[in-house]
Amino acid sequence: MTTPADVHQVRDPELPGRLLTTERDLLVPLLRGRDEADFALPVVACPGWTVRDVLAHCSAALTRVVEARFEKGVFSPASNDRDIAERAGWGNQRVVDELERGMTEVGPVIAKAGGVLDILALGEWVHAGDVRVTFGEPDAYAGAGLPYALALLAHVTREKGHLPLHADLDDADEPLRLGDVSGEQPPARYIGDGATLVRLYAGRPVDGASYELAGVEAGALNIFGE
Repeated sequence: MTTPADVHQVRDPELPGRLLTTERDLLVPLLRGRDEADFALPVVACPGWTVRDVLAHCSAALTRVVEARFEKGVFSPASNDRDIAERAGWGNQRVVDELERGMTEVGPVIAKAGGVLDILALGEWVHAGDVRVTFGEPDAYAGAGLPYALALLAHVTREKGHLPLHADLDDADEPLRLGDVSGEQPPARYIGDGATLVRLYAGRPVDGASYELAGVEAGALNIFGE
């Protein structure tokens, strides 16, 4: 019997935008309510960056996409550092304003790009989780956006021809098939919750998480370190 895990899903062009607007409605009010000092907290997942730096990176990346500014070296570490430096004189709330606009406006642009920018939406959502971890807030890499993030993760890993993995998720009714679906190599297996699976694919710490992973080393799952 065919299950959703066996079907090679067609790209949903609206999914990245849906993920980002869902996250916008949760993250922006959280940021508006934080003290100014909280924006200077270091983000463990992004060594050398503060919360403000992460947010400036995210808002700049979204603005670049909305404005179609893709010069040579865009999204490289050097380009990211320049984007952050360009916003050094901005107030924290101006950075949040730009982030909110970007999360609102970027969806249709990503949809029209044919898939090449889908991973950017996933990266933005992961960075929101990084900020939540720093603040000690619940639902880091989880919450209302998790179903959209998992669906996008499955699509991105399939398109990248990433190693195949069959995930039995504690918080989902159906298994999730990620990576290469050609059947040419046996899939690795994951048992655990969706947030931990996202952490593994994003190269984030999973200390204390309860999960099982067989057939692959955790470090090989990271899609942002390729």
